[in-house]
Amino acid sequence: MTQTMRWFGPRDPVRLRDIRQAGATEVVTAMHEVPNGAMWTREAIAARKAEIRAAGLDWTVVESLPVDEGLKTQSGEWGRLIDNYRQSLRNLAVNGIRVVTYNFMPLLDWTRTDLAWELPDGARALRYEAVAVAAYDIHILRRPGAEQDYDAAMLAAAESRHAAMGDAARAHLERTIIAGLPGSEEGFTSAAFRDAIDTYADIDAARLRDHHVAFLEAVCPVADELGIRLVVHPDDPPFPIFGLPRVVSTEADVVDLFTRVPARSNGLCMCTGSFGVRADNDLPSIARRFASRIHFSHLRATKREADPRSFHESAHLEGDVDMVAVLRELVAEDKRRGKAETIVFRSDHGHRMLDDLRKDVTPGYPATGRMRGLAELRGILHALGHPPERPAA
Repeated sequence: MTQTMRWFGPRDPVRLRDIRQAGATEVVTAMHEVPNGAMWTREAIAARKAEIRAAGLDWTVVESLPVDEGLKTQSGEWGRLIDNYRQSLRNLAVNGIRVVTYNFMPLLDWTRTDLAWELPDGARALRYEAVAVAAYDIHILRRPGAEQDYDAAMLAAAESRHAAMGDAARAHLERTIIAGLPGSEEGFTSAAFRDAIDTYADIDAARLRDHHVAFLEAVCPVADELGIRLVVHPDDPPFPIFGLPRVVSTEADVVDLFTRVPARSNGLCMCTGSFGVRADNDLPSIARRFASRIHFSHLRATKREADPRSFHESAHLEGDVDMVAVLRELVAEDKRRGKAETIVFRSDHGHRMLDDLRKDVTPGYPATGRMRGLAELRGILHALGHPPERPAA
């Protein structure tokens, strides 16, 4: 298995040499400066890869090549957007990229209500609190019909939470939820967010699944020809929010996707944190069932709270994820494949801790917390008799 860390490009406060010192042999990254829907040029990709290689690392996995909202809703310039996506895949393949990550979540990427929730030991974690989302949805966003999505107890709790918040706290919650989270390519005000939600008024889960299938049927033939694996990242959180459907949240969702689009290039990014939020997801079973289609894995752990739709990011070997059992399945698959097509993995959403508490960091992506996670994962792999590739001397 190939150990990596995510890098957000030249502006990332975590430098490439920091990542190499952490023990990774590659980075996973993207052309974050390119607007959604635009083509990634061959020259820009080559320049970014040369920068990474000059630091003693490699780049073979993209995270992520965004799927424009026009493709998710099948509105606007579908043909132009599909052509740009296909050409981006061709330009990536020429530069040695073999795995491309994407997601099909409407409007928002991963969503949290607190980007620096204090843990008992003083470290900071990402947190999703259901009552805070309800308070925002009903009383700040004021989404029409929002009340219908919550039970009486949650409605009362949301009203109390909103009443107890001052203007600064309300503005902070709004920014946290919708104003350009790391990994999200778009930012919104509440008014603009309401307008964007309206574009999904006629799109339920069944229709969004159809649009996902249509997207894959349009791009998988090109990916198959190029030898690229397209890996879908599961929904985060893995349930509908703000009235928007989500369709890659459970094992059954993944079965449906692979059944409808059996192309070899149609694969899965095994994110243990996302799947792990739901108690009804059996993560070792998912890893075993879809092993041949897993080409990239985010290894992190989440901890469900008293309200089962609230959770926070735990340490990598804690929380509700049996990381040893998941890695045992991934190791078995990696051994079956051999070195020709190894599974790439990274530690994910590390805690903000130690010196990073005094630095500007990308929420969820501080150096030290992810390095701790990567070291712990590496320890499991050694114990399983399958240590990852060592960094070059």
